[in-house]
Amino acid sequence: LERFAVRNAFIPPTALKMLRTISRPRARYELALRSIGSAGEALGRETYDWARQDLGLTVNEFYGQTECNAVLASCGALGVSRAGAIGKPVPGHDVAIVDEEGRVCPTGEQGQIAIRRPDPVMFLRYWGEDAATEAKFVGDWMLTGDRGERDADGYVHFVGRTDDIITSSGYRIGPGEIEDCLLSHPAVALAAAVGKPDPVRTEIVKAFVVLSPNVKPSVELEETIRAHVRTRLSAHEYPREIAFVDALPMTTTGKVVRRLLRADAGAAVVLEE
Repeated sequence: LERFAVRNAFIPPTALKMLRTISRPRARYELALRSIGSAGEALGRETYDWARQDLGLTVNEFYGQTECNAVLASCGALGVSRAGAIGKPVPGHDVAIVDEEGRVCPTGEQGQIAIRRPDPVMFLRYWGEDAATEAKFVGDWMLTGDRGERDADGYVHFVGRTDDIITSSGYRIGPGEIEDCLLSHPAVALAAAVGKPDPVRTEIVKAFVVLSPNVKPSVELEETIRAHVRTRLSAHEYPREIAFVDALPMTTTGKVVRRLLRADAGAAVVLEE
């Protein structure tokens, strides 16, 4: 960024979270940044606030899928921005939170993010896959497979992929809020939360944590991190297991591959008392 005097950058949320480990970036580097766009995963309040404080910029988050891209967005220059939210529907797109029957959910109620057809950027069909195309829609709503909720001001908050939702003791938990809370702990550089099968609770929350530079794992640190989340979120959301890992599995576009973590929840060493 410094060497090439980059002015406008697209930086995935995971990469921005990794940059949080650099202290006082504006004091250490000659940055010419004017704007940052980010998408691919939820940015989260912690990284949003860090960018405003340490980079002096409001990250413009946006959302879409290959089937129908860039339909939700924020724009700090226009005052359309809120910490912890993706943004609002981009003009020209009818985006809503709907239930399983395709009914628009009330404000604050969790459901699936959906886009109404016809839409100028929506795909026509999956090639040679009529059944998959039909399953993608409920009525005229194209289902994204992502869960979210809309607040009273029309901002959409991303909860998580339907496959990533954790079911614990009857609660449906999105990993994003837990991961955002974990990142607010100074010892945590990156984090991912998944559901681990449990005979009593259906699933428990298990967190995979990459520690900040020069921080060593310990049983005491594990309990401190667990208590940090427990005192900030609901009692059913804190991670009952924490695994310290060197890195998280990523796609080439910087998304955490949670299915690998779910499939091998015991792959990392868990420190136990």
